[in-house]
Amino acid sequence: MSEVKNVVILGGGTAGWLSAALMAKLLGSRITITLIESSSIGTVGVGEATIPPIKAFNNALGIDEKTMITRTNATIKLGIEFENWGQIGESYMHAFGNIGKAFPFCEFHHIYHAAKEAGEAQSLWDYSLNHKAAKAGRFAPTKNLTGTQLPGTEHAYHFDASLYAQLLAERAQHMGVTRVDAKVDSIERAPNGDITSLNLDSGEQIAGDLFIDCSGLRALLIEQTLGVGFEDWSHWLPCDSAVAVQSELPQDYQPIPYTRSIAHSSGWQWQIPLQHRMGNGLVYCSRYMSDEQAKATLLDTIPGTAINEPRVIKFRTGQRRKQWQNNVVAIGLSSGFLEPLESTSIHLIQTAIIRLIKHFPHTGICDSTVRSFNDQFSTEMTQIRDFIILHYVLNQRDDSDFWRHCQNMDIPESLAHKIALFKDTGMVFRHQDELFTEIAWQQVMLGQNCWPTQRHPLAEQFSDTQRQELLSSLSTLIDKTVSGMPTHQDYIAKMRH
Repeated sequence: MSEVKNVVILGGGTAGWLSAALMAKLLGSRITITLIESSSIGTVGVGEATIPPIKAFNNALGIDEKTMITRTNATIKLGIEFENWGQIGESYMHAFGNIGKAFPFCEFHHIYHAAKEAGEAQSLWDYSLNHKAAKAGRFAPTKNLTGTQLPGTEHAYHFDASLYAQLLAERAQHMGVTRVDAKVDSIERAPNGDITSLNLDSGEQIAGDLFIDCSGLRALLIEQTLGVGFEDWSHWLPCDSAVAVQSELPQDYQPIPYTRSIAHSSGWQWQIPLQHRMGNGLVYCSRYMSDEQAKATLLDTIPGTAINEPRVIKFRTGQRRKQWQNNVVAIGLSSGFLEPLESTSIHLIQTAIIRLIKHFPHTGICDSTVRSFNDQFSTEMTQIRDFIILHYVLNQRDDSDFWRHCQNMDIPESLAHKIALFKDTGMVFRHQDELFTEIAWQQVMLGQNCWPTQRHPLAEQFSDTQRQELLSSLSTLIDKTVSGMPTHQDYIAKMRH
């Protein structure tokens, strides 16, 4: 085994520069990092919504909230509102953070369910600080509910992905990463299949010990060169296309602190508000909707005027059979694709580069390291896959063949068991390192009318008066906390000054 000293990253964008920046920060004294990207090759660049773990990642790179909001035209994201996913006209929010009050051995939703059946409660989301702040258009980082030890807000960002990549590129190059502007002409390989160097159209030859493939959906190294194969999940997630367009913000519009996910006849539409524009897209299944129909549908429903021409993106949902093969590690879209329904694309880049740093083969690549890395990657992908399938299979729409297909399709056994367990007991089982929390699963299932057939017996120990007092005090505390927050717009303005 030879020591790994030279790391070559193929591709820029968010995946390439996130990888370069964190590796330079943590391993820069031990390795040299070269990133190859071509100014003439665009990136997908529509991943403008994130989930809360991005804050810790930014902190590791020294990017504070003020910098993030100022440099990337970011807004705050408190959750995702799902419209028309259960039945047409219904909506619910997957709000980050806590709901209600946690009790030992008994989830809050059991107590809420008892109150709902007794006519004592309105909506589960009346007891979510994030939801109430989001719908009121307010935000401030809040550690606890006013006067209590109950958890406060939890947030992420909407931002301009190209500006974020620029910010990361500056940080990475300041820490010693070398950028080469060129395309790959040919690839040199060793007898054992390892890649030894990339020949560029500039005439340069870039040699490396470890190559990181951030070439996007092309997967130039991991698939086109090493041919690791692809595990197709389109039988569970039938959408295979998206059309994206940016639009001007309507006059006097104030960006809301949450993402909108609006189900339509053959998929769903996103609306992501930034400070300077709206990000819009339509995810659809080409068996039920043509590209031209998708473009027309999107343009008819965007707020404001389109800034650019709608761009169609074709994809296949699934994962590479191996994320690490020989001396190549795929990060970002080159490793697999999950539609952006729960804003996990950038998170998967972050976890991949963190995993690589933990498994970094300083003294040489060994099979046990590669196997551990690949097993963890596959576990993470399948867990997120199941959470996304959940939204589709729980729909109760009868207005289109697409939604009827989703209701009746076979689903992975791992997901079928999770749904059955919740229906039977109200419990959610999740693995220790699983991304989405029990509360996240509860919100989607309850939001799409999947109610348990029984409640935990401890929920029945509350008298009607005790339940009413609990729910009333929680609602009052949340309202008081929200009323003390500035508007989302004022918070953004303060960060910019």
